[in-house]
Amino acid sequence: MTLTAGSRLGPSGIVRGGGAGGWGEVYRARDTRLERTVAIKVLPSHLSKSEEVRQRFEREAKTISSLSHPHICALYDVGNQDGTEYLVMEFLEGESLADRLLKGPLPPDQVLRCGIEIADALDKAHRQGVVHRDLKPGNVMLTKSGVKLVDFGLARLTSERPLDAAGRELAAASQHPMARLSQTAIPTVMGNANLTEKGTILGTFQYMAPEQLEGKEADARTDIFALGTVLYEMATGQKAFSGPSQATLIAAIIGAQPPPISTIQPMIPPALDRVVRTCLAKDPEDRWQTAHDVMLELKWVAEGGSQAGVPAPVVTRRKNRERVAWSLFALAALAAAAFAAGYLRRAPRPVRAVRSSILLPEKRFLDFVAISPEGGHLAFVAGVPGGRRQLWVRSLDGLAAQPLAGTESADFPFWSPDGRFIAFFADGKLKKIEASGGPVVVLSSVALNGLGGTWSREGVILFSQPSTAISRIPETGGVPTPVTRLDAARHETTHRYPWFLPDGRHFLYMAANLSGAPDDPANLIRVGTIDSKEDQAVIPAYSNTIYAPSSVDASEGHLLFQRDGTLFAQRFDPKRLRAAGELIPIAQNVAGYSLFWRLATFCAAENGTVAYGISTDTPSTLSWFDSNGRKLGTVGEPAFFVSGTSRGTGRLRISPDGRRLAATVFDPATQTSDVWLYDLVRGIRTRFTTGPSNSDQPVWSPDGRSIVFESDRKHQGDLYRKPPGGGSEEPLLEGAGMRVPDDWSPDGRFVALELREPKGERRVSLSILSVADGKLTTFFRRGVNNGDARFSPDGRWLAYTSEESGRNEIYVAAFPGPGDRWQVSTDGGIQPRWRRDGKELFYLSSDLRLMSVETRSSGGTVEPGVPRVLFEPHPLPTFYDVAPNGERFLIMSSGVEQSPPITLLQNWTAAIKK
Repeated sequence: MTLTAGSRLGPSGIVRGGGAGGWGEVYRARDTRLERTVAIKVLPSHLSKSEEVRQRFEREAKTISSLSHPHICALYDVGNQDGTEYLVMEFLEGESLADRLLKGPLPPDQVLRCGIEIADALDKAHRQGVVHRDLKPGNVMLTKSGVKLVDFGLARLTSERPLDAAGRELAAASQHPMARLSQTAIPTVMGNANLTEKGTILGTFQYMAPEQLEGKEADARTDIFALGTVLYEMATGQKAFSGPSQATLIAAIIGAQPPPISTIQPMIPPALDRVVRTCLAKDPEDRWQTAHDVMLELKWVAEGGSQAGVPAPVVTRRKNRERVAWSLFALAALAAAAFAAGYLRRAPRPVRAVRSSILLPEKRFLDFVAISPEGGHLAFVAGVPGGRRQLWVRSLDGLAAQPLAGTESADFPFWSPDGRFIAFFADGKLKKIEASGGPVVVLSSVALNGLGGTWSREGVILFSQPSTAISRIPETGGVPTPVTRLDAARHETTHRYPWFLPDGRHFLYMAANLSGAPDDPANLIRVGTIDSKEDQAVIPAYSNTIYAPSSVDASEGHLLFQRDGTLFAQRFDPKRLRAAGELIPIAQNVAGYSLFWRLATFCAAENGTVAYGISTDTPSTLSWFDSNGRKLGTVGEPAFFVSGTSRGTGRLRISPDGRRLAATVFDPATQTSDVWLYDLVRGIRTRFTTGPSNSDQPVWSPDGRSIVFESDRKHQGDLYRKPPGGGSEEPLLEGAGMRVPDDWSPDGRFVALELREPKGERRVSLSILSVADGKLTTFFRRGVNNGDARFSPDGRWLAYTSEESGRNEIYVAAFPGPGDRWQVSTDGGIQPRWRRDGKELFYLSSDLRLMSVETRSSGGTVEPGVPRVLFEPHPLPTFYDVAPNGERFLIMSSGVEQSPPITLLQNWTAAIKK
């Protein structure tokens, strides 16, 4: 089937053709739903008649969709329209490696960089049981973001059988002359550019491994042979194997060796010759056995540091210099010995504590930090506000941190005791990944958010989940079994933040009653045992607590924990399991993570290094902007406005008449927050709530005569109602659990709120409270966090934020339901706000630009328009609200555009002794 420009497949319109292959035709198209350019691959109509071929086409889609990797072309969608099978894939801007090689060989550094990226992509595929089987320059795209491996149309799962008659039909359609030799070696036709001698030999032929030509089973090592031919051609500009005829080419592949790369390109490192020769070994057993091995070898060559990695002309000169160097060695050794003797006679200098800073990637905000046991590497989670976060690794003797592919949405990273692996939580799973990168391995299923883990030298992993006991699994993975139990007599509702003690048997953890007041007696750091349910209390639960040894054998040490922004150390005996002595401050202004209860951002290594994040609490400014991004003025003086959760639950609420503002302000002196009211006309503010507890989340009633807010005076989130002009408070909803009011319905009958139960998975559900009778019903709960809801002005719709897609997006649902819902944002979004007439919805994008979407409703349907950028606030916004007329925006910003550097405190025990 040949498609013309303007024809459509699903939501995509064909722009123009791109190319064709044995598996299908490729077109450039425009996805009108998501406003992006895509590539559409169509199975030819004459092949669609075969049920077996259609099944193999669908199998290709499943194969590609399982390969999420930055250097593998992404699959977006698969469909069937009027009998036409098609795939919607990532559109790649750039040129193929085959086209680039027409201009000659690549520079050595580019050869290594591309080779590393190709090997990394193959490693990802191989670990998931997928062999490409048609790796060649025509299937490697060179883009601005690096190489992209394309055309897995020939890839098959290793458990599949060889092609049957339908597969042979497809092979014949591809006109492959070797179809009669091997049903597992059917390449994609890429046109005639690579044909030789009257078009009898396909270019793909020249990248086949000997076993493919002999009709044997292809495996990962077949791809490694092809990778060797591609590396050779990139380095030399010549094909590794060639011949004037089909027979001589086959003979060369099976029995000959190509000339060494260094004889063609002398400036190529000789070590690359060794890598390629091993890839091109005739016997698969003699090749590199995994693409990961090839990647590591190429990285070693790229890093240099050895004579093996030096260009050949340089090696000869260096050998001459080495003869001179050896003649001086004896003298140098004698001088060194004399110096050492003198040094040992001097008294050693006292060890001092040293602080230094580790910069984060630009415009990233720190969530978690974990230092490797030996203290040489940092792992941390960072992302943009409202966007997807990722796990990064930084060697402390390196210059920059590197992101780890496949770790999006990571939480609570922790290291293996040998420093080889990093475990983390994401997507309802406990996973691990090598610190150097590679495939992600699932260890166990968990709740949406794990709550900390720890890994012992005995191969045991402990981890926690919301409102459950501490669980254990072997380091190889498995079904979790509990090692603690929530004690109802102590009113415990959660155990979290485990940390192994040196014996590998005992561990620290936090026990707490999340349905009680902040000072509930159940809130303690306790010591548990992996082979017993017995435990004992140690200290109050100020924050997550870890053990840091202060001696080489770990027989002495301290507990580290944060309290009111200060990191303290307290002596702890790991044998008697007792803490004693005074609290000693070792760091100030240590960051906390408000999304998780009493969690602070710090860690420690066995070598005496502590790493911690710095609090970004700085006074914020309230500024007015118009819809074009022009600043119109400010409101009041800068203040410590409470910043909120990752979903951006609003703490700025303009009154219905637009004359007043309710906002939550933090008092550093009392370490509490209260609601304040601002007169937007006169610019003055007055306190609305008082008392020793925290009050937060103000929401105006539609008539402006009441404000509902939450307070932790009795439980984590009780709701109270009070008139803005003063008067007595009345409870609206009290009891165990955490509640956050989001919005009040226009008719005054309902309050939309976020509800987190004190027990169970503790995911945030979107609930509706009836103001008249206090009845509470669940509006939306789908196993993920939902919230920050806003009623439409007519009360028929509810806009809210949900992370069900893996990142925060804006949705609109019918109210009171049940009914349909529609996704409004297309590339991440938080903080939905309606215009007063309900015809426009605003939100912040994942990169914190202010967005606008026109909305039309008809009957029981909402039709969101295409999101457009209104303006990009600067400095970065934290929260905002919209004036009733939708023409002005009140934006809160602190001027902080990324987290401060991570602080390293080396030899931290020296600070205690001082």
